[in-house]
Amino acid sequence: MARPKYIFITGGVVSSLGKGITSASIANLLECRGLKVTLQKLDPYLNIDPGTMSPFQHGEVFVTDDGAETDLDLGHYERFTHAVLTRANNATSGSIYERILAKERRGDYLGKTVQVIPHVTGAIREQIERVSTKDIDVVLTEIGGTVGDIESLPFVEAIRQVRQQVGRRGCVFVHVTLVPYIAAAGELKTKPTQHSVKELRALGIQPDILICRTETGFSADIREKIALFCDVDKEAVIAARDVDTVYQVPVEFAAQRVDEIVLDRLRIEAGPRNLEPWKQMVHNLRNPRDAVEIGVVGKYVDYEDSYKSLKEALLHGGLAHGLETKVRWVEAEDIKRETCAEQLSAYDGILVPGGFGLRGIDGMLEAIRYARENDVPYFGICLGMQTMVIEFLRNVCGVAGAHSTEFDPKATERAFLKLRELKGVEDLGGTMRLGAWPCRLEPGSFAERAYGRLEISERHRHRFEFNRPEYEGIVTKHGMRISGETPEVDYVEICELPSHPWYLGCQFHPEFKSKPLEPQPLFKAFVGASYKRRTERGQTDEQAEAEKFLRLPRSRSLGPMLQWAEPDT
Repeated sequence: MARPKYIFITGGVVSSLGKGITSASIANLLECRGLKVTLQKLDPYLNIDPGTMSPFQHGEVFVTDDGAETDLDLGHYERFTHAVLTRANNATSGSIYERILAKERRGDYLGKTVQVIPHVTGAIREQIERVSTKDIDVVLTEIGGTVGDIESLPFVEAIRQVRQQVGRRGCVFVHVTLVPYIAAAGELKTKPTQHSVKELRALGIQPDILICRTETGFSADIREKIALFCDVDKEAVIAARDVDTVYQVPVEFAAQRVDEIVLDRLRIEAGPRNLEPWKQMVHNLRNPRDAVEIGVVGKYVDYEDSYKSLKEALLHGGLAHGLETKVRWVEAEDIKRETCAEQLSAYDGILVPGGFGLRGIDGMLEAIRYARENDVPYFGICLGMQTMVIEFLRNVCGVAGAHSTEFDPKATERAFLKLRELKGVEDLGGTMRLGAWPCRLEPGSFAERAYGRLEISERHRHRFEFNRPEYEGIVTKHGMRISGETPEVDYVEICELPSHPWYLGCQFHPEFKSKPLEPQPLFKAFVGASYKRRTERGQTDEQAEAEKFLRLPRSRSLGPMLQWAEPDT
């Protein structure tokens, strides 16, 4: 194929309708037909990237191999496909304007007036071209926000221009909209969809496919009505009903021939769809043989999207064992020493995820101490590894003042320092270690047994490192093992307690590379260890109940059911 074809996904009526899942699901179906796809998210907000945005407002920051801090939708893209995403796959109005203004200051525009058209729309088209390489068959670009928002207008105009450039057989417009059910009237309403399409058409774009979000689906009459008033082919009006798992969406789309419609519009010849492995995965997800309960002790638990990739990786880890992973969110600030056992005793495993700042640290330390002292499988990620080492230094090694300079800049026992404060390591020229870094594992460690190899690569997003020169000897003397490190720069990547059933902390974020068909090894191992504890604890509880039953007073009043326990006379 000489150049890729394009699919543009927009949204209307309200936000959070699932444009990201829609994009990922269509890409999934095209990939199942042997096509090579890439996906891109263009966000209208003025932040340069989501890196400094609050997790409570924006959700998690997803990190790519090349160190880009991106929108969480890129996590959906990677989980649903094999696309390798980079910083070119996400851009914001802020980054677009930053690039334009830098060119203006350099004089690149030769004194011309810099305007939204053609300069901003041209820069957006250049961003789309950055991922349009010759080895890609289809580029899917999602436009953030809602059609009609003033900040999204340049993006809508830019994709209109793309269609003008590549022709109607080189581009497909998919519009995600809402068909709400009004309980008082007892019927579905199509007017919001009609108005949303009217808004889009006023901007010069006629959608080819409508993805209509609805609670329960809709009848043929509703489909025909939408097709008539929105000027869309009837078969291209797709009922995107609510489902119990997002991984069901590609299956729903396949049943309504979404991929066939796309291929027909783009005049692409592709192989037959092979969705069977994905369908089997969804079946296994819905039919687990048992369950495991994981307590996630974090500081952003009031907004689950803050830990989107983490939650999905835990589900994938359960899938690998045929288990349902029940994720229980625990606010770190609520954990107190005197109530810790009561708060955490129900969980089969405990995980402390990444985060920034002092809030909730004391609660995390208490949760980690509980897991260490009670042989509960523990998994610490980024901040979860740092607090794991601090807890060990304080309560096992006797270094009572152990801390991170992130939480206490005046700490005397500085177990974790900013990158630039570390002695004997290269100055990276920044305050954050981002993207993929290699890691060498110790043979026989929890990590090596999970990965099945000695060399790995994982993604990072942090600015504080273990003060290895001063504290490695102390922690290893008391039984902690440094089981993973960067090969060239002397950074600690993984710490473990070999004497514990499963107790591991990693400086990187393994959740970013987990997929439902390819569970991340550490999550698979952690969930497996947690389930082992669950079964062992269940056996112990059954044995205790049996012993309690046998210790009941032997009285004839209990009836013949207990006569078997009477000694022979």
